[in-house]
Amino acid sequence: AVLRLEKKITASGGKIFATNGKKADFHTTLKKCKEAGGSIATPRNPGENDAILYFVKNFNTYTYLGIKESLIPSKFQFLDGTQLNYTNWHLNEPSGKGEEECVEMYTDGTWNDKKCNQNHLIVCQF
Repeated sequence: AVLRLEKKITASGGKIFATNGKKADFHTTLKKCKEAGGSIATPRNPGENDAILYFVKNFNTYTYLGIKESLIPSKFQFLDGTQLNYTNWHLNEPSGKGEEECVEMYTDGTWNDKKCNQNHLIVCQF
């Protein structure tokens, strides 16, 4: 069951995902989500990925996810350092080999490793 209010809030798996419709780079997104009392959207299963994808499709833009490259190039992990137990990489991704530390979601719901300085839709989870 997914709850949608004015295309700004969605729920999945006990988490609430929300956007203010604004764009920012990765570090600003982290800050904005923290200020709002949440954290950057981090999909841990297909349902949560779809909840975030709802905003990406609705605003027709990419978003950053709460996943970063580890100290080993092309190995990614959650921001708390735990291993990814779910991924949805686009074909032939991740490809940055240490050059692209952040992860963005495409408008088809797949992921791509990307530099952290792009302006993407701010999506937080609570």
